[in-house]
Amino acid sequence: MKVAVTSSGQNLEAPVDARFGRAPSFLIVDTETMNFEVIPNQQNLQAAQGAGVQAAAAVARLKPDAVLTGHCGPRAFDTLRAAGIPVFVNVTGTVRQAVENYKAGKLQSTKAPDTGGHWV
Repeated sequence: MKVAVTSSGQNLEAPVDARFGRAPSFLIVDTETMNFEVIPNQQNLQAAQGAGVQAAAAVARLKPDAVLTGHCGPRAFDTLRAAGIPVFVNVTGTVRQAVENYKAGKLQSTKAPDTGGHWV
């Protein structure tokens, strides 16, 4: 199983980034081996609008089993939901801790976005 985690850095010890669409990168983590791939999100860091939906489309193409993030806006959430990808919000700590909490069943998926659009 693999999960996409918003990250402020490029390794498992980096903090989970609170912003889905404007996270500096996504780590695609294999939950069994903890091997990961870094997916840069540079194109959306300074986007005037549409960062969330563009990031969600890019992540959806990678077909993760879940997305772990601090917050997710409505357009990104709808894009991920349409792709059948559950979203887990209010995730904190390091990427490693987030994945461990996910594996332990300590995180709960959300049924709705938890922030408005254009949150910087």
